[in-house]
Amino acid sequence: MLIPLFVTSVIYRRYDYALFLFAVAALTDTFDGFIARVRNQKTALGTFLDPLADKFLLVTSFILFSIYGLVPKWLTIVIISRDLIVVTGWLVIYIVTHTSKIDTTPAGKAAIALQLVLIGYVLVTLNMPSIPDIRAYLIALVSFFTILSGLHYIYRGLRQSGA
Repeated sequence: MLIPLFVTSVIYRRYDYALFLFAVAALTDTFDGFIARVRNQKTALGTFLDPLADKFLLVTSFILFSIYGLVPKWLTIVIISRDLIVVTGWLVIYIVTHTSKIDTTPAGKAAIALQLVLIGYVLVTLNMPSIPDIRAYLIALVSFFTILSGLHYIYRGLRQSGA
C-alpha cells in the first residue's frame, strides 16, 4: 500500500519522505513475518503475498532509481531478468510436475537482502550526503548474489523437472 506514496516521493525528490516510507515498509514487513512465525500463523495467501509485495517494492525502486541515475540501468535489468527467470521456471516446473512449491535459497535470500540494503543506502545518502561512498561495493555485491541466485534457481529447476 505504501508503494504509490514511495513512488510519488521519489518523483518529487522528497527523499526524506521516501526514506521514511521505505523504512516503514521494511519494518512492517519484518515484524509481520516475525509475528506470523512466532505465533505459527503462516497462511498460503500470506506466503504468496509477502514476497510478492517485497518484489513490487524492489522492482519499483530499482526502475525509478535507474531512471534517475541513482543505480546503473544494467543492475536493474539483471534484477528484473532474474525475477523473470525464476517466475518462468516456476511456471514450467508447475506445468511439468504439478508442484508449485519453490523453496528459497540462501543465495536468493542474500540477493533480496542486499537489494534492500542498496535501496536503503541510496536513500540514506540522498538525505545525508556525508555518508561514506560504498555504492560501488554494494552494487557489486547485489549483482553477484542476484546472478548467483538466478543460476542456482535455474540449476534447481532443471533438477526438479528432470531435465
